[in-house]
Amino acid sequence: MPKLSDATRNKLRTVSTATVATALFKRGFRIQMIQDVHPLSADQPVLVGEAFTLRYMPAREDLNKIEVFRDRAHPQRKAVEECPAGSVLVMDSRKEARAASAGAILVARLMKRGVAGAITDGGFRDSAEIAKLGFPTYHHRPSAPTNLTLHQAIEINVPIGCGDAPVFPGDVILGDSDGVIVIPAHLADEIATEAVEMTAFEDFVTEQVQNGKSIVGLYPATDEKTLVDFAAWRKEKGR
Repeated sequence: MPKLSDATRNKLRTVSTATVATALFKRGFRIQMIQDVHPLSADQPVLVGEAFTLRYMPAREDLNKIEVFRDRAHPQRKAVEECPAGSVLVMDSRKEARAASAGAILVARLMKRGVAGAITDGGFRDSAEIAKLGFPTYHHRPSAPTNLTLHQAIEINVPIGCGDAPVFPGDVILGDSDGVIVIPAHLADEIATEAVEMTAFEDFVTEQVQNGKSIVGLYPATDEKTLVDFAAWRKEKGR
């Protein structure tokens, strides 16, 4: 499995999920955006890291009583303690937000362990406390009931679906104010490099549009002069 390099991690911090979605679409990937998840805090940092997964299934009541948390091998507890520093805990909660996937204590533990962030397609309890941590977290909506009421944590670091997106362990996660996208691990370096290039061009186009220029021939760059002007702009801006 390719390891996310510091160079690629830093590139991804400078680009948007929208730009990455376009780069993936060019390669035939259409469902990599995790649907219906939202940042808990509007000013939380950009999230970049490799996926470490936790899968929930519908709870069977006789196997999912409060006492299961005493088991040190409980998959939810193991995920919190074993998710590597710099990685992202991604939880498949079946898009079910009636019960929480985790709460503030577990999320704080992830943060203190150096984990990059946490995502669930369900809900977090203690959402206001989590939002104050300054730790990148995404969920569908707040949810107070414990996960045991509906969810049974069943296994960690396996392929999952999260918000209709396929997530394999080691895939690269990018989260910003628009949401979260999953980059297949083997494409992370080239997607990051292309997204940086796309971002430079889009910044140039934005500046041109704000100066009153028409998008015709500019975006997309069907006018040869656009590319000449872009090259000059890059040289001037050092990009």
